[in-house]
Amino acid sequence: MSIAFSDNVSAAAQRDILDLQKKISTFYSGQMTDEQFRKFRLARGVYGQRQPGVQMIRIKLPYGRITADQLVRIAHVSDRYATGNLHATTRQDIQLHFVKLADSPLLWAELEDAGITLKEACGNTVRNVTGSARAGVDPEEPFDISPYAQAIFEYFLRNPICQEMGRKFKISVSSSEKDSAYGYMHDIGLIPRVQDGKRGFKVLLGGGLGAQPFAAQAVTEFIEEDRAIPFIEAVIRVFDRYGERTKRHKARMKYLLNDIGLDEFRNRIAEEWPALKNKTLAVDTTAPSSSDGYAPRPEVSGYQLETEDTKLKHWFRTNVFEQKQAGWYGVQLRVQVGDMSSDTARALAELVKTYAADDIRVTVNQGYLLRFVRPEDLTALYAGLDALGLATPGFDTTADITTCPGTDTCNLAISSSYGITRALETMMHAEFPDIIYNNDIKIKISGCMNGCGQHSVANIGFHGSSVKNGAAVMPALQVLLGGGFNGAGEGQIGDKVVKIPTKRGPDALRLLLQDYEANSFEGEYFNDYYGRQGKNYFYALLKPLADLKLVTANDFIDWDHTEQFTTEVGVGECAGVMIDLVATTLEEAAEKLTWAREAQAENRPADAIYHAYNVFITGAKAALMSRDVNTNTQHGIVADFDRTFVGEEGFHALEGEFKALVFSINKQEPSEAFAADFIAKAEQFREAVLAYRERQIALEGMPHLQELVQAQDS
Repeated sequence: MSIAFSDNVSAAAQRDILDLQKKISTFYSGQMTDEQFRKFRLARGVYGQRQPGVQMIRIKLPYGRITADQLVRIAHVSDRYATGNLHATTRQDIQLHFVKLADSPLLWAELEDAGITLKEACGNTVRNVTGSARAGVDPEEPFDISPYAQAIFEYFLRNPICQEMGRKFKISVSSSEKDSAYGYMHDIGLIPRVQDGKRGFKVLLGGGLGAQPFAAQAVTEFIEEDRAIPFIEAVIRVFDRYGERTKRHKARMKYLLNDIGLDEFRNRIAEEWPALKNKTLAVDTTAPSSSDGYAPRPEVSGYQLETEDTKLKHWFRTNVFEQKQAGWYGVQLRVQVGDMSSDTARALAELVKTYAADDIRVTVNQGYLLRFVRPEDLTALYAGLDALGLATPGFDTTADITTCPGTDTCNLAISSSYGITRALETMMHAEFPDIIYNNDIKIKISGCMNGCGQHSVANIGFHGSSVKNGAAVMPALQVLLGGGFNGAGEGQIGDKVVKIPTKRGPDALRLLLQDYEANSFEGEYFNDYYGRQGKNYFYALLKPLADLKLVTANDFIDWDHTEQFTTEVGVGECAGVMIDLVATTLEEAAEKLTWAREAQAENRPADAIYHAYNVFITGAKAALMSRDVNTNTQHGIVADFDRTFVGEEGFHALEGEFKALVFSINKQEPSEAFAADFIAKAEQFREAVLAYRERQIALEGMPHLQELVQAQDS
């Protein structure tokens, strides 16, 4: 099926989309292994679901920004190719579910026409760059971080240094010291600062969630704004070079930092600096923005809504704030579990065009923020939002729970996230109506330990699990406490306290809220109260709920389900296959060499050099595999090849020569002359590996085929 591209779709995007279409055809014809295709499609935003035969499509929205027309376009493609639902995520993406694989190129083309991409939304790439939703209107920001987040997104999109890392890499940019983009749980977190009249950032390094969460460390208290992106590039190059690649659960950057320490990491950043494409990179902050044309209106600053409508009064107090632009107001939309229908999205877009700036932000708690609303329009906007079910008070309060989709669609989930979220919100609405005014306690839920719902950085967190009771298994919740921010604004990682049957989740939350209400000091933050009482206190408080002596039949049924619970691993898309792993790896080296030549022809020497570097890495890995030498990091691959193949026909004569050649990449400026020489040597090396492999097969016979089993998407 041919795809008709509009003039709005860039040549790079057209190539990506046509490449996806071609690879789908190749995969269906059996000429591409499951694992090869999985790696390929993930880097293009196409993610496997729990249900066989359909995909989740992740739409990448840098710092959550989206226009009204783009929201309408997403609604249209959801109707055409998915289910008519838009799911907002904690990474400020929008996801569509139940999409046929064959439809994904057409879907992508329609989104690119509206200036939206899927590229590198999943996979071992730089994921969506998140940012504070209030950026540009935040009364506490030293400057608007939006253009910086956009520049980071653009710089690393399709950048060869981050196409095949050991694992994903996440970046956030907060608008103020409050770190509302949760930089402390990211691989890189930027906090804006002004020092001696100059803009810059505090840089946090090595945070991460998952089964073993780490809080990021401050690598520098201030870096000038034009050095921020080069610094991030250097960090990514270190991660790519030295990060784990075999043990997937240890392959995040947080483990590399933990292993080598902050000082050594700084040293390795310095080693990479000569090879950077840009030693400084200025970000254009003068480009037109959504705030243009909205002059301050001090005469309506401090506006107070006079109304007898109780819900409207609650909404104004909890969902509306005055922007840094005096007299203009931001309106925040609370969206339960992040789901919005396509019809609602289209109607919301019309409200935006009528009452707000054409700059919607998806928030990290799965809501939306409208900007530049006149105070005299607030009542009319409220009426329109209320008709759409988007005027529920309590945005980003305890009542507003963040959650991932859980077992509704995710392969990795153990138990229902949506169901328990609705149960907890219903309980709080009925029993704790004033909780909509509590901005201290945040509740976050994930369907498993991996943390897409960010449970480890919640003051009260839950993640899905299971617990055995005799021969039967029941759905369970791991309760975590003390994550998120304390009274001093410090980001913390939650403690695992106790595991309880999931149907007792509302009882656990009720106990926690009642205990806090009864025993905390006046004005004491929840995390400070938790720290004062200690983990053992809360374990004793919740332990009776973990008692399995008095289970009922209901305990064996998950939320939103009627059947008895079973621990099911989601259905994979494909089975294992038998392949020649060495030959497959050498094919990858050939592809990388092609990319190097293309970058060289397009006068992109830095990109060409990095592609050529990956030819060396991939070729060396193939040769080591042929001798059953286990490989790990890229640095280890080079060292092992240097030692194992010294003196081998066609390769280096002295130990250390190969290592010096490959790692000359960070000893030289990325000039055209160095690129030409490096690419030529990479091509010679690949030919030498092919010749070696032919000699080996002639002596030993054809290789035994090995089973390649598809890993789960994550």
